[in-house]
Amino acid sequence: MRKIEEPAVGVLDVGSFSARLVVVPVDGSPREPLLNHQTRLRLDRELDDRGRLSARGITAVTAAVAAGMTTAYRHGVSHIYPLATSSIRDAANAADVVRHVAGETGVELRFLSGRREAELTYLASRRWFGADAGPLLVLDIGGGTVELAAGSGDQATFARSLPLGARSMTRDWLPGERVSTRQVKALRAHALDVVTTTLGAADVDDPRVVGCSKVLQQLARLAGARPNKCKELRLDDLRAWIPRLAALPPSKRAKLPGISRSRAHQALAGAIVAEALLTVAGGKVAICPWSTRDGLLLTLQDKAREKGGKKVVAA
Repeated sequence: MRKIEEPAVGVLDVGSFSARLVVVPVDGSPREPLLNHQTRLRLDRELDDRGRLSARGITAVTAAVAAGMTTAYRHGVSHIYPLATSSIRDAANAADVVRHVAGETGVELRFLSGRREAELTYLASRRWFGADAGPLLVLDIGGGTVELAAGSGDQATFARSLPLGARSMTRDWLPGERVSTRQVKALRAHALDVVTTTLGAADVDDPRVVGCSKVLQQLARLAGARPNKCKELRLDDLRAWIPRLAALPPSKRAKLPGISRSRAHQALAGAIVAEALLTVAGGKVAICPWSTRDGLLLTLQDKAREKGGKKVVAA
């Protein structure tokens, strides 16, 4: 197995659907990783009615962390940032999960606040589009939360995290295989109210609106964007799909273009939250393939270069 000899930084990103290890050279780009390893997870199925991650879910997380870190060690990479996202961070027994994983693997999972995740997503978008992109408003629909960030320079001047994640909204507003028109209407009103109140504080003139999440990527594909092409999601196209998604059970949503089987159950809630965001943000969003993990990798690279190429793990 090839050892990685050059200075590198890495993130093990433990989310609801996977634990992904990405290692990049200090002087390279997240577009060209030295190492990319993924372990599938389905933590969305392992949360009980009290919001606790089940014993089976904890075992799965532990095994995924062990697999990711073992892969890194075998390639000669010993300094990895073990990031746990909202699926673990917001679990009622998050502290127990961290203790168990640390006891079994020696790796202590780390959390970022929603605001910090928003700042990192903004950084990733800024680096992707470049300094000449002008002001940005960045939207990231996750499973547990929505991150919003805006600014005109390298760093966000506005960053917020909202409890509007696709998984959470499905659990709280659209449970079950079938949903009613009344349920859809209620979630639409709630999401629009929260987004309108929050984005009113984002004081950025005429920003480019950017979307950074699997939810928005899949909705763009559903609404007509082609794979591997410049993607854009428009409000009118999205709005036309909401009643169609509401009429289908998750098993049939998974057969639609762009909608993965693992995310089919939460696709409707994701679309409703995206509708609220686009309604307030101007009607269209450019899709960026980079998000929080890439922003964290870029930050680790910056810090490593400041220290002359030494490996660091501080975020």
